[in-house]
Amino acid sequence: MRLPHGHRPLPPPQCLHLLLFTALCFAVLKTAAAPPRTGSTGEGGIASVTQTMAWAARPPKCAWFPLATTGKSHSHTLVSKYHKIWKGTEDVSSAKDVLKQEPVSGVIALKESMKYFDADFFNDTKLREMEDGAKEFNVPAFRENRKLVALENGGLHNPSVLVFKSSWSGKTKAKENKRFEYPHTSTVHRPSNDEDTAFMSIVELGELIRTKKITSRELTDVFLRRLKRYGTVLESVITCTDDLAYWQAKEADDLLEQGKYLGPLHGIPYGLKDIIAVPQYNTTWGSETFKNQVIDMEAFVYKRLKSAGAVLVAKLVTGSLAYDDIWFGGRTRNPWNIEEFSTGSSAGPAASTSAGMVPFAIGSETAGSITYPAARCGVTALRPTFGTVARTGVMSISESLDKLGPFCRSAVDCAIVLDAIRGTDAGDPSSREISLEDPFHVDITKLTVGYLDSAEMEVVNALSAKGAKLVPFKLNYTVESVQSILNITMDVDMLAHFDNWQREGNDDAYEAQDQWPVELRRARLIPAVDYIQAQRARGRLIREVQESFTVDAFIGNVTDWELVCVGNLVGMPVMVVPTGFKSIEHPPKGGERRRTTVTTGIYAPPDHDHIALALAMAYQSVSNHHKQRPPLDDLGPNDKIHT
Repeated sequence: MRLPHGHRPLPPPQCLHLLLFTALCFAVLKTAAAPPRTGSTGEGGIASVTQTMAWAARPPKCAWFPLATTGKSHSHTLVSKYHKIWKGTEDVSSAKDVLKQEPVSGVIALKESMKYFDADFFNDTKLREMEDGAKEFNVPAFRENRKLVALENGGLHNPSVLVFKSSWSGKTKAKENKRFEYPHTSTVHRPSNDEDTAFMSIVELGELIRTKKITSRELTDVFLRRLKRYGTVLESVITCTDDLAYWQAKEADDLLEQGKYLGPLHGIPYGLKDIIAVPQYNTTWGSETFKNQVIDMEAFVYKRLKSAGAVLVAKLVTGSLAYDDIWFGGRTRNPWNIEEFSTGSSAGPAASTSAGMVPFAIGSETAGSITYPAARCGVTALRPTFGTVARTGVMSISESLDKLGPFCRSAVDCAIVLDAIRGTDAGDPSSREISLEDPFHVDITKLTVGYLDSAEMEVVNALSAKGAKLVPFKLNYTVESVQSILNITMDVDMLAHFDNWQREGNDDAYEAQDQWPVELRRARLIPAVDYIQAQRARGRLIREVQESFTVDAFIGNVTDWELVCVGNLVGMPVMVVPTGFKSIEHPPKGGERRRTTVTTGIYAPPDHDHIALALAMAYQSVSNHHKQRPPLDDLGPNDKIHT
């Protein structure tokens, strides 16, 4: 029990010298092994050891020295040392050596650690209070909460109640969510070879199936053969789902025979990034530690595609725990240049779509994992508005940053896939029913489109020629710490979802030690208050971007890291659009057709994905970069292709 200040009994006068000396010794004990801190003037602050000793070397004449006579305790040693110092028989440096050998007290350790939290301003009394409180209240609460929600890794269960909403409208209830009116194609003929079939669009393949010029079973055969032929050299496939694919293809064909056509995805094969759960198949998260994991649930996006009649043919590579392109089986490569890696954790969906191994695939982005691999591999892709597609059944990095989106042959295909997978689910509190307008009915002549200095001018000129109003543009905001906001948010959220994984030491087995292991260890040192400050700074950024967004959309570099950070923190959609090719540096001899793809991004405000889609479709209507095929059979002299 503590006595209130002002009511402590006063010591008798004869004890004052003893108390003063005892206090001195206690202060020295507390400073054992602690480096001196200059300029410490707070109450109870730890003075320099040297300064304390200098004071002790000049004791008041009336000082009384009680010397211990029994045992060789730590206090006896120190008192003896100081007695000898004061008598002049021991120098100061030897006493300092004794202090250095003593263990660090809890308060001293806490004081030292606080500098890593940028909070080294507490005096000893407050630090001791903090230490006691942490032991009594914080740590037991931490452990209890972990038992409740953190024993399962990956964030698939127990979503946070701190829900991020990206909408700028402030509306809480969406209008009726009408489906898009898809374009009809003229008569489509079945190609005479599988290569041409593999690079047809969803619209074209859908028409072949609808008119019964090809069956879903036959299409499934085509793409499974390509997955097995090129998947090994590109290192882009984790699991081919043959049995499931043939069962779903048969079901699609049977429905069509009964006169039931489910729409443009009816019978169309596709792939899923392997952070998306499908029952009876491994969902590896790209990690050796989860290589044999089977999650017995149907992810929301998988259920949506299954109900649309699509056929799952493969689980495609994700970088380990959705970080970059390194996974337990290797590192995914770029079909346009086998010497390059595909970058980004949606490496498998990007490379496999680019290589004609699937007509489309579903990937995800937290910070660049759709935009970067799509740009590298030269495919059209959409990172939708945050919350457009429910993430139930998907491994989580950050519940306020993760998004699912399609990799496709064209913007038209992206619109078709988005229409099938968008929607809300109770398992994802951030998901919303967003009332997107039909991108196939957007009049781009009524749009004002900005372009940054980094925009590809071919796209600017093409859209201008199509009737859109193009104007120079700059996105203005005052927040300078955009990348740090994203890192703090992403790393802390990820650690919350993989707390148990780290505590069990599994980070030592991680495939790339300079990636998640480093970031998640550092995340342990981010205080809760500074995580919240980062979210407040994020709120300010969002408000400033909203005020600056004076156009209907803008065009800019899709892999500019600042734009990637801003776009993901704000939750805005972006279309990745191939715009050309350039020669690779140091091309090999023999005239191989390796290229570097050139892309741009079309950015729109949140909930305006239809604007980005419409502009991308307009550009692709007058260009053919998205229709080019990578040199898959002309990779290099040491690249083996399975026949």
